[in-house]
Amino acid sequence: MNVLVVGGSGLIGGDAALYLKSHALNVTIMARNKPTAPTLAALPFLQGDYVNDDMGDGRLKGFDAIVFAAAADIRQLPMDGSVTPDDFYREVNDNAVPRFFAAAREAGVRRAVYIGTFYPQVAAHRIGECPYVTSRSNTDEAVRAMSSDNFTVCSLNLPFVMGHIPGLDIPHIGALVAYASGAFELPVFAPKGGTNHISSHSVAQATLAALDHGESGRAYLLGDENYSWKEYLELWFDAAGNPQTLEVREDDHPLLPNVIMFAGAGATVSYEPEAVDELGYDRHQIKATINTLISAYGGK
Repeated sequence: MNVLVVGGSGLIGGDAALYLKSHALNVTIMARNKPTAPTLAALPFLQGDYVNDDMGDGRLKGFDAIVFAAAADIRQLPMDGSVTPDDFYREVNDNAVPRFFAAAREAGVRRAVYIGTFYPQVAAHRIGECPYVTSRSNTDEAVRAMSSDNFTVCSLNLPFVMGHIPGLDIPHIGALVAYASGAFELPVFAPKGGTNHISSHSVAQATLAALDHGESGRAYLLGDENYSWKEYLELWFDAAGNPQTLEVREDDHPLLPNVIMFAGAGATVSYEPEAVDELGYDRHQIKATINTLISAYGGK
């Protein structure tokens, strides 16, 4: 099977690309820029910008399946006031992603997995009031609506994701390692609430299964372990050899600010994920993944 992983230069798409490659699939990465991590740079690369490029130009021909791990979030949102969040997300998600899927379908792609976010399923009350959650909900529904006998589409909706690919630097992970190691002069506490977390490796396992036998038109809610933010951050401090009993405050946290808490400031999102056996991915991976990240980023 020839698979195109859109957004394959990042953590989620990159881990999926490597895992699919290890299971004898022919994998090509598409991104705006060639990946820098050595293992990803070794994979075939197709330059592409799904927002601005004409994907009907023939470049998608010859692929049997796509994994789309590139939809935009707050990290890409311009902060200079040049565009409103509603307009930005509408263009790069609501409009551009379904347009890409339509081009893939016209090019003869038969299977597609859309990597989405868990918010439309775990915080549905935010649809219509939060531009990001609204956009991701609209996009997820639009691409799954394209499902047909000749074009199988499902989505994998993810909670907070962590993982490691050697040579791929994730600034937020590096900051967490430094924070837990005591390298930052920042207030040490935990915000209220909590959420579910999953490793990028578990997502990659689910992606392979979804390509193989995912139910067309279905949105799968993935997840691994539920933690309060206090429990979660204390795992990082423990792994860094700097154990702490963290005070829980309502203050805005320097590394986990309210602006990224799309379920609402102080909210607790806790659930049991769907179809774990059907998608065959590992669970109870968070502590081990944190230990790996502490070592990889020099925190211990």
